[in-house]
Amino acid sequence: MEQEFDERAGDSKESIQRFEQMLAHEESQFFDLDVYEQIVEHYLNQGDLDKAFKAADVGLENFPYALELMLDKAQILAHKQNFDESLALLERAYLFNPGDLDVPFMHGSVLNMAGRYEESITILNDLLDRADDKDDILFQLGQSYQNWGKYDQAISYYKQSIALNINNENALYELAFCLDMTGELENSLSYYQQLIDTDPYSHNAWYNIGIAYSKLARYPEAAEAYDYAVIIKPDFASAHFNLGNTYMNLGLFEKAEICYRDTLKYEEATADTFCHLGASIEKQDRLPEAVTQYREALKLDSQWDEAWYGIGVCLSESGKWYEGLPFLQKAVKLNETNGEYLLAVAETEYKIGNVLSSFEAFEKAAEVDGENPDVYLTWSLVPFDQGDFLRANEIIQMGIESLPADADLYYRSAVYLIHAGNYREALIQLEAGLSLDYDAHVQLFEFFPDLEKQKALYKIIQQYKKDADE
Repeated sequence: MEQEFDERAGDSKESIQRFEQMLAHEESQFFDLDVYEQIVEHYLNQGDLDKAFKAADVGLENFPYALELMLDKAQILAHKQNFDESLALLERAYLFNPGDLDVPFMHGSVLNMAGRYEESITILNDLLDRADDKDDILFQLGQSYQNWGKYDQAISYYKQSIALNINNENALYELAFCLDMTGELENSLSYYQQLIDTDPYSHNAWYNIGIAYSKLARYPEAAEAYDYAVIIKPDFASAHFNLGNTYMNLGLFEKAEICYRDTLKYEEATADTFCHLGASIEKQDRLPEAVTQYREALKLDSQWDEAWYGIGVCLSESGKWYEGLPFLQKAVKLNETNGEYLLAVAETEYKIGNVLSSFEAFEKAAEVDGENPDVYLTWSLVPFDQGDFLRANEIIQMGIESLPADADLYYRSAVYLIHAGNYREALIQLEAGLSLDYDAHVQLFEFFPDLEKQKALYKIIQQYKKDADE
């Protein structure tokens, strides 16, 4: 049997090579129907829709009634958003295969993709009455309602699909998304617990309650759930990966590193996984090792902006600012709307001494990521370091306009105004910060190493607390 499989694999590879030669030389060759189907499947798995379409098209020239090729071609047309052509081809498939249930299933799917949700639901409901295996149809009905924005109905169909097949990963994932969208995720934890009670050894049930806990930022419970999932199914790569992410959120970077390495054991390496691995190592201050992992990511995808950013940050943190800057600039070029990247460029430019370029990057960061207080807090340090305290405060005031409820900005404004000698205005900003987040006032003392000033600030803060308590 193994020998037979190897021969088939070898024949398939040879057929694909012959097909590609045929395309390259614009020749005409004949293949058996099953070979055309294998070639189409190969290209679909590779994500090469153009060659998959060509193979299906040529196959249909030789076998015009082949259902599998018609369905493949219809699916590819839909992915290319050629919905009318796709639906017309499915109508033809109906004529030659009136009893086949795959045709109406795809018809409903394509109508959903085309935004014709009511028609999609009508066809899928009719199919539901005729089919024995219903979980995939129920899932597709959920998809149609979800895309229509009717999340409550989508939730109902996803739950029906899961009731028939607890291991329907897609239904479980989309259910969590819809529950999150409706604000019902926390209330649904009992539902997920029921799934576990029904089948305590379902790795998918544990995995999905882990997703729910993660979305709710209940990371200790999420970690426990993912841990159960990988105990039940040790090669469950997605659970290892999500467990790694959860440990990162918990600040357990060594454990996160182990999880990402386990992910690489059980699934094909991706740039994303290497970047996460690199980040976990970077957080442990093993910067050269982190750079190695980020470079592995770039070997897999040279356009992966997070890897360029990771290398740039590691080099900058090592004091190699000139070396790090080009990597950070490349990350910005690949993703111009990421404020974190622009902030890193701005900081590095300033450390190198390129003050003008630094300000330009800060301005751009504020433009694309104006809801991030770190932009203003970091930017304002540049004029502060130069002794321009009022300009530093102006930048903070820009931040307060965008984020009027952020206590850190008011505290920083107070710092700059005290340094500028504007004590009355500083007191107003200080009281605003104290009213928003009293405990955060400790950050003030970092900017006043002088013990006398610290004592004076402490007295003001204690007086505010006393007045507030009365």
